[in-house]
Amino acid sequence: MRIILAGTGSAVGKTTIATGIMKALSEKYNVQPFKVGPDYIDPSYHTLATKNTSRNLDSFFMKEGQVRDSFLKGMEGKDIAVIEGVRGLYEGIDSINDIGSTASIAKSLNAPVILIINSRSLVKSAAALVLGFKALDPEINIAGVILNKVKNKAHYEKTKRSIEEITNTEVIGGIIRDDNISIEQRHLGLVPAVERENSLKFIDIWSEVIKNSIDLDRLVEIAKSAPKITSDIVPIWNKLNKQPVKIGVAFDEVFNFYYKENIESLEANNAKIKYFSPLKDEGLPDVDGLYIGGGYPELFSKQLSGNENMLKEIKQFHLEDRPIFAECGGLMYLMNSIHEDKMVSVYPYKSILTDRVQALKYTIAEVTQDNIISKKGEKFHGHEFHYSKVIVDKNNIKHDFAFNILRGKGSYNNQDGFIEGNTLASYVHTHVAAMPDFGGNLAISSLELQG
Repeated sequence: MRIILAGTGSAVGKTTIATGIMKALSEKYNVQPFKVGPDYIDPSYHTLATKNTSRNLDSFFMKEGQVRDSFLKGMEGKDIAVIEGVRGLYEGIDSINDIGSTASIAKSLNAPVILIINSRSLVKSAAALVLGFKALDPEINIAGVILNKVKNKAHYEKTKRSIEEITNTEVIGGIIRDDNISIEQRHLGLVPAVERENSLKFIDIWSEVIKNSIDLDRLVEIAKSAPKITSDIVPIWNKLNKQPVKIGVAFDEVFNFYYKENIESLEANNAKIKYFSPLKDEGLPDVDGLYIGGGYPELFSKQLSGNENMLKEIKQFHLEDRPIFAECGGLMYLMNSIHEDKMVSVYPYKSILTDRVQALKYTIAEVTQDNIISKKGEKFHGHEFHYSKVIVDKNNIKHDFAFNILRGKGSYNNQDGFIEGNTLASYVHTHVAAMPDFGGNLAISSLELQG
């Protein structure tokens, strides 16, 4: 069973509705959540709601066979998949093709779509929206509609009748405008669930709203209508390492942006994962390599700076030439400072938060020299999304760059991947499906100085 919850655009309430549906269905089913596109924050809510780790499906990172293979692996032992879309149903990497869109995932998985509409001030025009979305690509099975932000029952009934009679598409529910079903926002989008002490309380509220507003039995029937699919067995990672290795992964309120498959690729390469908190722990665990993901270090810079022993141990880890891979927020943490707060100082630059987005794009990168996760000559897809930047003195650059950015912006002059010894830091977020040797290369790099 599988269903895709797609929007007519951004800000129609997809995440709260999807998370509420996941929580409500979890009372009866073992729900596997998925998120279309490059996103770490929405999946944090899915995971809390279902107690199953949400996974990303992305046709820019993944070949079609990889989408199916990743989906089917995630569904092992699960009853139903609830897949939250990204932006509008058809929004992708450009204005013509499907790459990167929710529609592309719907096609790859042959999954029925429930279209979510912000119906504020709409009645008959809502039917026009549904007609347009159905007509644009007849391969997409728009099997139902959810109306969000309806004014009252009368508004819902009028809009429901219009859609059903004009478009022959059933409306399976309507949600009255309510400030209780919203999520706090910040500069990269929603506030991650891990930071909100009352996240479960809000998810419970959303679940109750959903149970009172949407015909969940009908939604499950639609999910059951999805035909069986099989895997093309297109692996999203390669197994290169057979020797035991220990990888430390930073995970706390600050650093929590990771793709589940990236961690699994390390485990598939015989790595034992040891999680640690740069915010709260006094020092590093006993590990051979480090992986520091993205997050919001700019919001915790004073606390991070105050944990001096952790800063010293990571710097010493680097000086011993043991491998460290850092993405986005991790990159900021390895710089000399965030604003005026001292950080690890692997790199002699200051990182700052700006008041406007510095990069928001799918990226294509070419590897210009061997490093701890990739080899010279390789090309890979990734994404970048940050309001921060690194102040690089072009007259005093003291390191090499690992990547030329062919699509996107990068950290400096269309380059990224600060290299200093066996430390690599990049604003580009990677997904192992687009860099299948990631886990194996990092594991092997971590073995070189083991013992």
